[in-house]
Amino acid sequence: MSNFIYSAGLNNVGSYQVSGMPFATGSLNATTAMSISFPYVTQWVTIINHDNGGSAHLKVGFSQNGVEGTNYFTLGPQGGNEGTQNLTINVKVSELWFSGSGDFDVVAGLTNLPLQRINNLAGSDGIVGNNWSGSVGVG
Repeated sequence: MSNFIYSAGLNNVGSYQVSGMPFATGSLNATTAMSISFPYVTQWVTIINHDNGGSAHLKVGFSQNGVEGTNYFTLGPQGGNEGTQNLTINVKVSELWFSGSGDFDVVAGLTNLPLQRINNLAGSDGIVGNNWSGSVGVG
């Protein structure tokens, strides 16, 4: 008799329809490139740039190559011309990369999907957690 244990995959709709498990980390300093790794695949992520020095833009990317290259987006500093900067994105990732700000927070809703559900989890260096590294538009 064979045993088959079914578990939800990356495209399982129900995993994204229910409320996410909470994840929060704050007062982060990314004056050099750093990553935040999530314990499960994310449902959504909110990034808040609190750096009020007036000029510290936060680079946000989906890989180290992206944030150190040209495949990233930026959030302006709090109190700058842009005002308080925060952004919520609906993405399924295992990590995000940051650079440029001395004070920012990351809040996420997590699915119950294990990180191994992301097919290309190991990057070219073989390290688990490289997420979408090497993909078009990611770096």
